[in-house]
Amino acid sequence: MALPTVEVRGERFHCRVDGPGDAPVVVLSNSLGTTLAMWDPQMPTLTARFRVVRYDTRGHGSSIVSPGGYGIDALGRDVVGLLDALNIPRFHFCGLSMGGAVGMWLALNASERIDRLVLADTAPKFGTAEKWNARIEAVSKGGPGAIADAVLEGWFTPRFRERAPDTVARMRQMLLTAPTEGYLASCAAVRDVDLRNSIGRIVCPTLVIVGTHDVPTPPAQARELTERIAGARYVELDAAHISNVEAAQSFSAELLGFLTSEKR
Repeated sequence: MALPTVEVRGERFHCRVDGPGDAPVVVLSNSLGTTLAMWDPQMPTLTARFRVVRYDTRGHGSSIVSPGGYGIDALGRDVVGLLDALNIPRFHFCGLSMGGAVGMWLALNASERIDRLVLADTAPKFGTAEKWNARIEAVSKGGPGAIADAVLEGWFTPRFRERAPDTVARMRQMLLTAPTEGYLASCAAVRDVDLRNSIGRIVCPTLVIVGTHDVPTPPAQARELTERIAGARYVELDAAHISNVEAAQSFSAELLGFLTSEKR
């Protein structure tokens, strides 16, 4: 069901809750420049077994667009506040890219809330400050449209862009309509993430998923992330950065298998 607004400390977040009310909860967290709709391909698979909570991250979609100056800790606290407002004490969490960094923060700072963790196409640190500052400058001058072509090339392989133009157009539209102020603030938050010295403390069962052709967060980085988290599983899919869309069926199957498997 759509929940037009959920108030978290007086701020508005757009949220959807689908699936059986008495089922285990899975929270899905979107990537930079997208909305909760990026998870549409997973919904038929997940809602058969889980209560699925999706939300637009701060600065995205129909959620609060607050001034810059917040970091990944604020985005993590948003999730805790959102789930408190929904009276959900414990949940699985799956985040992609920026959403994966939120998941790492939660596993480190709210571990009592996390059952299982899925980190998709993400990293404890995302590239260099110079790269992010250049993107911030471009978007400041021309809005998200200024970087759309380059971002889409990173999101999907050339063959997928050719094979699924309607899907790619839908994802492009998410990026183009992202609130500029929110996108800029989120770029800064992602730029400043550095959890490399902390991720070894994650103890919840963890699955790391990455696209073979992911350039922003490549497989080598994902394998290193897997090695740093005790007992973590690693899965590589034939996709680029937004692997849940490009390899939707495989992603959904791996996600469901992990969430329903016997605990280690």
